[in-house]
Amino acid sequence: MESAAGASGGRLYAVSDLHVAYEQNRQIVEGIHSRHQDDWLLVAGDIAEKAADVDWALGLLADRFHTVVWVPGNHELWTHRDDPVRLRGRERYLHLVERCRSLGVLTPEDPYPVWTGPGGPVTVAPLFVLYDYSFLPAGTRNGQEGLREAHDAGVVCADEYLLHPDPYPSRDAWCRARLEYTRKRLDACDPELPTVLVNHFPLTREPTAVLRYPEFALWCGTVGTADWHVRYRAATVIYGHLHIPRVTWHDGVAHREVSLGYPREWLRRGKPDPLLREVFPGAAAP
Repeated sequence: MESAAGASGGRLYAVSDLHVAYEQNRQIVEGIHSRHQDDWLLVAGDIAEKAADVDWALGLLADRFHTVVWVPGNHELWTHRDDPVRLRGRERYLHLVERCRSLGVLTPEDPYPVWTGPGGPVTVAPLFVLYDYSFLPAGTRNGQEGLREAHDAGVVCADEYLLHPDPYPSRDAWCRARLEYTRKRLDACDPELPTVLVNHFPLTREPTAVLRYPEFALWCGTVGTADWHVRYRAATVIYGHLHIPRVTWHDGVAHREVSLGYPREWLRRGKPDPLLREVFPGAAAP
């Protein structure tokens, strides 16, 4: 299930939520360069909505880094009315996987690479696990109640209209299938090696506690991954999606939100500095 790769002189960096449809973000991505010929870059989803923009960004980064690893965000999975690529659901995801392979970019469908640079060896596991509406608003008992409350509050993710689950009957059914598939792959990893788990959505619910609109947590992950950082020996967990860059600690494991976000966000608070976060090896838990 794994392929050995890595290099002794490079560093392991991560970034997410580049949203290159915005010209200001596109210019930022054009300025991204590796510092060393052996640097790796983990891209934790939400590059863009249109397949051509995803191609452009990953092609540029693949030319500049020794290894690029990508996981899909929800935006890559949208079937946007302005995108000539009209594929939906699983077919769209697999189309993006094939485009990544043509660029030499690793995906959740490829053998997990092993980083052998500083702090290694460690298995880098790119994950594609969706959400299943199990991050419930307070006082609700199930996903249906949660969605009803979110609609009543006027908090509805665009995924409800643009992210199609075909051929699965629902997004939560697709999530369940991905959970089963991903568990099997992680269970087959070398038990002697720690992991770096990379997913677009947070693996635990705790990071969503600071959301301005708590109902939005419905579209932010699944309780099915809550113990993965322990179960799969995570040295660190990488995620995006929330547009709240920070590090939180759970069971002594750093969970790093590595997003850039929309220009209206980073222009207000400042861009993450540095934009590319060195994610492994990391500091000890406080």
